[in-house]
Amino acid sequence: MDMRFSPDPEGFRGMATADLRKALLINQLFARDDMPMVYSDIDRSITGSAVPVRSTLRLLASKKEMAAEHFTDRREIGVIDIGAEGSIKVDGREYPMAFKDALYIGRGSKEIEFASKNAENPAMFYFVSYPAHKDLPTTHARFTDAEPTRLGSQKDANKRTIYKYIHTNGIKSCQLVMGLTELEEGSVWNTMPPHTHPRRSEVYLYFNIDANAMVVHLMGQPDETRHLVIRNGQAVLNPSWSIHAGVGTQNYSFIWAMGGENQEFDDMDAVKVNDVM
Repeated sequence: MDMRFSPDPEGFRGMATADLRKALLINQLFARDDMPMVYSDIDRSITGSAVPVRSTLRLLASKKEMAAEHFTDRREIGVIDIGAEGSIKVDGREYPMAFKDALYIGRGSKEIEFASKNAENPAMFYFVSYPAHKDLPTTHARFTDAEPTRLGSQKDANKRTIYKYIHTNGIKSCQLVMGLTELEEGSVWNTMPPHTHPRRSEVYLYFNIDANAMVVHLMGQPDETRHLVIRNGQAVLNPSWSIHAGVGTQNYSFIWAMGGENQEFDDMDAVKVNDVM
């Protein structure tokens, strides 16, 4: 497990591009038959993936970083499949997973296994975990079950649909909030106008990015922004004090996961576009 330590706002101002990428970009996800993970000091999130091909993959606790017997002894997990069909088995119960289906795995689960239906076209499971202080039931949600919210306009190049899975009016969790956003063709801006939410951090995973395209992810304090160039299947750790917005050369999708003080989706501090520098 890769351990990351985040910069504070003052340290962030003096970081070069390579330093920013090393601290905040997760670019080693979705390795076949492997489960790469990043443990961040930002709200103690763990971000990872599982792409089972030859056999199932079991999620195990890292003794050094977690000091736990099982991964979810003191944690909860949100999982979304961005690949082909597969399944997740939690303590003997199997949950079928199709493209963009989600699974919430509650604290106290013992055995968690990921499998693909077809090895030639495997599932690609993406997950984010935060510490949890209570037990809640493991719950499956199909993509069609997610609550859609349509925002933006074609005129502003940000027409998009937000699909909420784990939130106060959907799948119940301890502190995790998770869903995905899809931009329509011709729209390239996400999370615009920008905002911060000091009461929780956020992790973005970008996907559905064409091989010849890219996304420029904006972050930092509103008056001192920086950017990271993102390719398909890469994630960004966003501290609570940072804006998080992006623009692509084409439309794309991204998964957002939040954890911290408040689960209310609309709890955010808006930033005027004219104040971004």
